[in-house]
Amino acid sequence: MSQPPPPALLFPSQEKTLPANPRLRANIEHVLEHGYVILENVFTKSQAEEAKAEISRLGGNAPKVGRTAFEGLNTNRIYSLLNKTRVFDKFCTLPDVLALNDYFLEPQSQLHVLHTIQINPREEAQALHHDDAFINVPRPRPPFGTAIIVAFDDFTPTNGATRIIPKSHTWPQGRRPREEETQPAVCPAGSVVYFTSLLWHGGGANQTDLPRKSMTVQYCQPYIRPIENMVLSVDPRRLPEIPERIVEMMGYAIHKPFIGYADGLEPLKGADRMVNWLQRPLDPSPPTFADWKGKATARKGDEGIKSKI
Repeated sequence: MSQPPPPALLFPSQEKTLPANPRLRANIEHVLEHGYVILENVFTKSQAEEAKAEISRLGGNAPKVGRTAFEGLNTNRIYSLLNKTRVFDKFCTLPDVLALNDYFLEPQSQLHVLHTIQINPREEAQALHHDDAFINVPRPRPPFGTAIIVAFDDFTPTNGATRIIPKSHTWPQGRRPREEETQPAVCPAGSVVYFTSLLWHGGGANQTDLPRKSMTVQYCQPYIRPIENMVLSVDPRRLPEIPERIVEMMGYAIHKPFIGYADGLEPLKGADRMVNWLQRPLDPSPPTFADWKGKATARKGDEGIKSKI
């Protein structure tokens, strides 16, 4: 088997200067070498309990299970969280996670995926995969995204802790994982497992009598199409409720010089215009040149997102 390429080929961002902060530097170096890092105690146990209660509230008495074995036939997932509750917003912008993204992703990275994952008793292990396998660019290559698995319960070897294969982010095209190469990402509630989109991983089997509650937040480079279309998933009338940084990551900010514009408008103006359109009959002869004068702020009471074309 050929030797893997040097890290610089895998992570052009390694050319960046490593930060002086010793903890952040150690986290980055761990990801560079192993493809992941476990960040313990990045949120409180009370926040974990609040999130678990919200999962139960949203799920109700008969929460839906997965449609496929990959989703988990005994796993509950709640999608489009930003449209349904504000409880999970804080987990999208954890400072330690954003600091890692600043190193591994380009500026203005986007939200890629955001949903809760409740692995119920007797659920089987998920198929091993890496998160950007759908991108038709041969490995080895830089990552197109990063992800976190947010532990609302303790992650143990028996309750469905995410299985990871350390250093698999360096694997060449065509190499496939073996189950015996995996190890459970054991960590206490209040932790996140951070990894690049190149790392092979999968949810674990739950052999206990209790569900394992978590969520995943995935981020992607600003120039690729996110897996979840946040613009269609979230009612744009909710944008004033959502923290400004998250609104930016949903795709409502221009990636310089001009990616994301709408009819020559900044995207927040485009969203406001769309709401106005849908409240009126279809205009058979729309203006040739956009001149929308509506609001263009993400939150009431501030200046909004500065994303002029």
